[in-house]
Amino acid sequence: MAKIDDIEDWLIGQALGSPDMAKMFAQMCERMRKCDVPIDRAMMAWSTLHPLIEAEVVVWESGAELQHDQIAHSEEETEDWLRSPVRAVLVNQEPRFRRRLTNSNAPQEFPLLTRLSATGYTDYLVLPTRFDLPVTNEDYPTTGIIVSWATRAENGFSDEALSAIEYIQKRLALAARATIESQISRTIAETYLGKNAGNKVLNGQIRHGDGETVDAVIYFSDMRQSTAIAEALGPDAYLAWLNTYFEATAGAVLDNQGEVLDFIGDAVLGVFPLDGQGLKKAGAHAIQAADETRKRLIAINEDPSNVLPMKAGVALSVGSVMFGNIGVPSRLTFSVIGQTVHAAARIESLTKSEGSDVLMTEDVARLCGERARPVGSFELSGFTDPQPLFALE
Repeated sequence: MAKIDDIEDWLIGQALGSPDMAKMFAQMCERMRKCDVPIDRAMMAWSTLHPLIEAEVVVWESGAELQHDQIAHSEEETEDWLRSPVRAVLVNQEPRFRRRLTNSNAPQEFPLLTRLSATGYTDYLVLPTRFDLPVTNEDYPTTGIIVSWATRAENGFSDEALSAIEYIQKRLALAARATIESQISRTIAETYLGKNAGNKVLNGQIRHGDGETVDAVIYFSDMRQSTAIAEALGPDAYLAWLNTYFEATAGAVLDNQGEVLDFIGDAVLGVFPLDGQGLKKAGAHAIQAADETRKRLIAINEDPSNVLPMKAGVALSVGSVMFGNIGVPSRLTFSVIGQTVHAAARIESLTKSEGSDVLMTEDVARLCGERARPVGSFELSGFTDPQPLFALE
């Protein structure tokens, strides 16, 4: 095992980059085998901070396809997990767990160990390496990585092999921690700012006034009778109601290749940049988002459990907007500003009086063909002359 130090150097290099966790783990296992550490199967799991994902699991097995699973917050714990040695180590806060699988007198209290023994495995080891990172699962408050190691070697893991595994796992944990922290930073930036804006911030656009002018189609929606609904439902039920509404509106923007830049009370500000696709495609995506919003609201209102009608107005406009950091140096937000945004907000307010839940400017209406119905010309902030508006039939 003289070359085990080469794996350490390689892991340090991984920690300094942005590796794929699953691929890094698989490559490390292959390198360990070349150093005569007789691992035939290994599993690594780690928790993360993500609005949808609670934890990730990678299973590597010699000669088999790499498995990489993401566990959602909403998933119930399976019977296999509830009866797994890895969970037992986490719950009991044990420093390690080992079973020699060839010893007929050894307890086989976990079904996984019985299966491994039946397929020729001789030794099984679980090692947690703990470090401090934020998580969302209160049942397993200790963070870090936990790795299981198994071998088919006739005599199991030798003392030398165990020492090599423990030595390398600490270095693996350092590379994993750096990677997980980077993933969490990107997740937080994209979750709270949007993917495009989050990437800009992570790439260095964090100073007051940083930004650029872009051409985009703006999607602006606002809920109807929100104050009355909030009073009727109460705070907790209204919060759930709002999230359902945002699934119908913001969800429609995201599912049609747009980006949600802001939630303004119960209003949604979405953007479809023209860069790289042009007005025809960006406008088509925005129109699809408006159509999808309608469909989702209809489905919500047809649900018998819904006791109050959920309605919204949607506006679509197109033009140049300033895309960047606004606020004060110590408290910034990344958003779009400009007359196109103001016009969208004004147009949305006109949906209340003009008999259509979706209104759009002439540039967007040209993309709709016969579906565009003129409703008149209106004074809009930033425009000298009245602007024609169209309903989306």
